[in-house]
Amino acid sequence: IIAEHFMSIRHCLMAKSADAVIKTAMSHPQALGQCRHFLRANGIIPVAYADTAAAAAFVAANDDPSAAAIAPPIAAALYGLVAINDAVQDDMSNMTRFVVLSRAPVDRSTLTGTLMTTLIFEVKNIPAALYKAMGGFATNGVNMTKLESYQNGASFAATEFFADIEGAPGDPAVDRALEELRFHCNSVRLLGTYTQTRNRG
Repeated sequence: IIAEHFMSIRHCLMAKSADAVIKTAMSHPQALGQCRHFLRANGIIPVAYADTAAAAAFVAANDDPSAAAIAPPIAAALYGLVAINDAVQDDMSNMTRFVVLSRAPVDRSTLTGTLMTTLIFEVKNIPAALYKAMGGFATNGVNMTKLESYQNGASFAATEFFADIEGAPGDPAVDRALEELRFHCNSVRLLGTYTQTRNRG
């Protein structure tokens, strides 16, 4: 990971005609979930589809005037649909974070501002392993802004964690925290260091 980008999410209800009586709305399940209050309030039946753009293309290619799609506003122009409502998401502050990947890491000397580091680690399968692994970040004052857990396979024998921290290897506090983390883990993998583009506070 060499960079991050935050994008505001805007869902648009689009159909073949502006005066259509909409009965169904097709979209990716996640987009439908982000618009569920709007759909319920308007009596529109959600229909899951592979992705938002494909849903718009499907509505454009078919003759059902009561069918609509929920997709980014640009999809209406791309597929010749009419934007009926260009902000149907339930949470107007919804954002998606994207990361930029590269085969080569970024040169840390070129980075400015607050730095972020993303890592994956697998704790040992012993009592209080996660508590002990997190202790190094707390005692060294390293702010962890994200922590997600994943089961490794179907064995339930080990849990992996995906984490974002403020700081970078080479910072004494981060180095001490990572050293303590490695002591309590089976594995630690750094995925990248990059400039923070949005304050986590």
